[in-house]
Amino acid sequence: MLARIYAAATLLAFVPFVYADSTCFGITSKGRIEAACKLPASGENFVTYSSMLRTVGRTYVHCTVQKVMLDAYAILEQTRPDSVYVYAETGKKNGGPFKPHKTHQNGLSVDFMVPVVDESGVSVPLPTSVFNKFGYDIEFSKQGKFDDLSIDYEAMADHIAALKQAAAANGIGIWRVIFDPQMQPDLHATRSWEAISDLEFSKKQSWVRHDEHYHVDFLIPCEAL
Repeated sequence: MLARIYAAATLLAFVPFVYADSTCFGITSKGRIEAACKLPASGENFVTYSSMLRTVGRTYVHCTVQKVMLDAYAILEQTRPDSVYVYAETGKKNGGPFKPHKTHQNGLSVDFMVPVVDESGVSVPLPTSVFNKFGYDIEFSKQGKFDDLSIDYEAMADHIAALKQAAAANGIGIWRVIFDPQMQPDLHATRSWEAISDLEFSKKQSWVRHDEHYHVDFLIPCEAL
């Protein structure tokens, strides 16, 4: 699996990429962005958490972050053709305060809903709707269970590995990954953990649990606010 991820990412490194005109300012918790890109509603193996919230403007990112996300999904199409992924909140078109989040202000923060499988082991999108605060109100057990769904930690680790490789191919990095520390041992047991263990994972419980989603902050130089 890792060999296929690296091979796909290596191919990306040879694809010419012209940086878009996005400019980020400040930091993730106090910033803004100019010329952000709106994420597509769906692709071959991914979908937005809410078409409505995407329409009202809650899924903008730095255009290089968009490129990295789409490249990572392209890697996963080859390495995990049967897995589906859901991206969630990112930020506003011009950045700035993004309630209820404390960050997501300068186009470099992305929430990804955890990939899940049903009782038969089939990958399915995490159910997100107004009735569960678009997925953010879902509570997984420490064993990664919610109703008849289970977190697919292998798919999650492979996704983070693909993001890391796509980020490197596009000349940027990943600053940190926030995920419930009590659930991280299951991530450590995956095949791809070795490839992502050097990333900065949250060690303390944040103000929200981060069990139904993992938060990724990308590393791109920004202008002073």
